[in-house]
Amino acid sequence: MGAPQGHRELEHTADWALEVWAPDLASLLAEAARGMYRLMGVVLADGPRQERRIELAGADRESLLVDFLAELLYLAESEGLAFDTLDLEAAEGRLAASLEGAPMQSHTKDIKAVTYHHLEVRDTARGVETRIVFDV
Repeated sequence: MGAPQGHRELEHTADWALEVWAPDLASLLAEAARGMYRLMGVVLADGPRQERRIELAGADRESLLVDFLAELLYLAESEGLAFDTLDLEAAEGRLAASLEGAPMQSHTKDIKAVTYHHLEVRDTARGVETRIVFDV
């Protein structure tokens, strides 16, 4: 069996797709964020660290995933921030995230949006997994 959590880029015709797996939902959300930042080529600047707290409610796991990643994209675009320390708690349609990061020194690619295209968070033998399509 492979690593207990991870992500890999998938071939996709017009957008970017990412496969993500982890032992539980909170770990899946954190791994999805790391994968999204990797796709964007984010490099954090040295210097003062910044913290943010995010609380979200969603009708289902897919909504929490999209809303969380969309919030991270918003912070990257509006404040130039990205996060490399993600402490998440997810349960019963709610997410509480304590994030620590820094301004982005650089990034190589932009993501316009996280989509619901074929999005499904599935329970599997290795925990939970999903495929996320990003609009670029």
